[in-house]
Amino acid sequence: MERFLKRKASTPDCNNNGERPSGSNLRNDLPSMISEVDLNNLPSDPSERKSISQYHPNQKDEIRRKYLIKGPCQPRGHDFPRRIIGNKARRFNPAWFDQYGNWLEYSLKADKAFCLCCYLFRDQCGGQGGSDAFLTEGFSSWNKTERLTTHVGHINSFHNRAVKKCEDLMRQDQSIAVAFHKQSDIQKNEYRIRLNASVDAARFLLNGALPFRGHDESETSFHRGNFLELIKLIRDQNEVVGKVTLGNAPGNNQMVAPSIQKDVVHCFAQEVLKYIFQEINDDVFSLLVDESSDISKKEQMAVVLRYVTRGIVKERFVGLVHVKDTNALSLKSAIEFLFVEHDLSLKKIRGQGYDGSSNMRGKFNGLKTLILRENSSAYYVHCFAHQLQLVVVAVAHKHIEVGKFFDMIASLMNVVCASCKRSDMVRESQKEKVHEAIGSGETETGSGLNQELSLGRPGDTRWGSHYKTLKRLVDLFPSVIEVLQYVEDVCENPYSQRQANGLHIYFQSFDSVFYLHLMLHILGVTESLSQALQKKDQDIFNAVSLVKSTKRQLQQFRVDGFCRLLEKISSFCEKHDIETVNMEEIYVNPKNRRHKTNITYRHYYEYECFNTIMDMQIQEFGDRFDEVSSELLTCMAALSPHYSFCDFDPSKLLRLTEFYPDDFSDDERTTLEHQLPLYIDNVQHDELFANLKGMSELGRVMIETRKHLVFPLVYRLLKLALVLPVATATVERCFSAMKLVKSTLRNRICDDFLNACVICAVEKEVLAKVTNQDVMTRFQMMKTRRNQLM
Repeated sequence: MERFLKRKASTPDCNNNGERPSGSNLRNDLPSMISEVDLNNLPSDPSERKSISQYHPNQKDEIRRKYLIKGPCQPRGHDFPRRIIGNKARRFNPAWFDQYGNWLEYSLKADKAFCLCCYLFRDQCGGQGGSDAFLTEGFSSWNKTERLTTHVGHINSFHNRAVKKCEDLMRQDQSIAVAFHKQSDIQKNEYRIRLNASVDAARFLLNGALPFRGHDESETSFHRGNFLELIKLIRDQNEVVGKVTLGNAPGNNQMVAPSIQKDVVHCFAQEVLKYIFQEINDDVFSLLVDESSDISKKEQMAVVLRYVTRGIVKERFVGLVHVKDTNALSLKSAIEFLFVEHDLSLKKIRGQGYDGSSNMRGKFNGLKTLILRENSSAYYVHCFAHQLQLVVVAVAHKHIEVGKFFDMIASLMNVVCASCKRSDMVRESQKEKVHEAIGSGETETGSGLNQELSLGRPGDTRWGSHYKTLKRLVDLFPSVIEVLQYVEDVCENPYSQRQANGLHIYFQSFDSVFYLHLMLHILGVTESLSQALQKKDQDIFNAVSLVKSTKRQLQQFRVDGFCRLLEKISSFCEKHDIETVNMEEIYVNPKNRRHKTNITYRHYYEYECFNTIMDMQIQEFGDRFDEVSSELLTCMAALSPHYSFCDFDPSKLLRLTEFYPDDFSDDERTTLEHQLPLYIDNVQHDELFANLKGMSELGRVMIETRKHLVFPLVYRLLKLALVLPVATATVERCFSAMKLVKSTLRNRICDDFLNACVICAVEKEVLAKVTNQDVMTRFQMMKTRRNQLM
């Protein structure tokens, strides 16, 4: 045979001479060759794809189907670049997507057009007939629009034959596998019931972030976990479902295998993302990104998009991205890959929200800088909630006594919460004191009152945790002192005894009570701001207004708050038998008691402690929240509906359009200048626009009253103000869901399965809108299935 047939050198299992390597076995090598292609990470940009002929024959149809399910790469919202062609500036026309929507796609990186159908079946349609421009080279002659029609050609052209093959591939009921596997209507109905039961079971587990197969969520495990138990429960509750789900079905067609579970979960995640991107609808949005390591120490990057739909601000989680390197270039590449996969463009970003890490906000090579180089309108806002936490931490680090106080708090948590026994002692002691207070009439009773309390450890990354810890310490103070006394007297460990003794002495001192109440008040003032910043629909102007109000409260407390603070401290000391200090006596420096200070205790605590700490806090506020005074936010303030639009200023709104040159043309700026007086007169005399609390409510009411159609340019400005991010609280919630899905026992879950589960666990509202029929339809299209739905 070698005389008549020559072995191909391009065969994957052969070397350059057309011979298979020594020691290799085609049957053994086939699975490894097939597994090399990750179907979930196929390049979406047409210019980055390799030829279909380079893939293994057994995977070609799966790859084609994957691309056809996704559809052509059509970034409709992209700002297509212009080039001088024939003495005119020309560009790709997005209207071509509507005219040739089933095959035309655009490469963001190459700025060229391609044909999806011809790419998928190039190796099966014979001669190309002049189609190379849309296959390998890419079409970029934007002045020759007739080339698009020429590419389609006559009825039997290369392109039309490729389109017909695409349609035939997706028409599974005519495939060879289905033809050999004849099904009756009864079998099809039973298959639908089995598949529907699997979809119901997967929905329940995804909604609760529950494991599918117990402790081992790896690729090949088949443990009898929650999924099979749910299928059994469905079978027991519904006799018809039970009859066909696990009873009469063939052993290899029960729709419960791990691969089936993964496919169903993937379909749910894709339907959730489809809903989200349909809501965005090629409109502007903001990008929120943060990094965190999962339980297996893999670095995961969570991506959240903030956008406005029908006047309502929404923040939606769109995926976890596993990044090997955490440098800014790797992060940007991962974001670009995600965007291209879902036909999004970096040009549509109007805001960036990250934490304060250098790889995110770096001035020269940070992620925000790399995106700003491509899109100057993607304004960066440092997470307000993160900055607020840094304000508290900064003061603790700068002031010696405050830093010492928080160090002692950390030591106190280590001693009191070191064991369950000590924690129970705190709770039992508190319970007894509550019963005594109720018996003596000192405490009222009622629903929600006198709840069981416990101490919690503060953390720099847990917003508001310091405030909760100090608040509980005030409530549980006598119980905590009792536990310290118990450890000091009974504990056999000398180190623990010394530690408890030092803590007991410190927290029974006037200094500890002073800093406890001072920091409790400061954290209490900032706690309201922290909670407000973590709302998903919080707009940037309201956030800035709250920051200013908080700063004013701190300034006011700095002026007249010392006396009120002193009264609280004296009352607390008297209640818990703590020795107070005579404020009129001469202050004695504990470091050098023989040295006369010539100042009173009042002077020391008021000026050297209270005023110094408050000044540091106020100064840190001004340094951290530098966005508050930026010109961009000052111009946005003119949109505020507060006090009957008293801040409305047409000149500021016209200036605001200059910050977004890609969103407003010169003609639209002129139109807006004439539209603004009519707009303000209209809304000020409309009762529905009275007493609005923020710009988010203004957007909602404009949609309800259809004024967004009358004043579209004003509404566009409002959307640009609403999409600016405030805090990354939504991203932090995604990490909380990730830790529920990928727990210590489920640390073998693969990245794709993890991503799909987290998307569904976070976006439960969207998951509830996904129908079983949509999931089953996508499931059938993923692969060639012998069984067909009715």
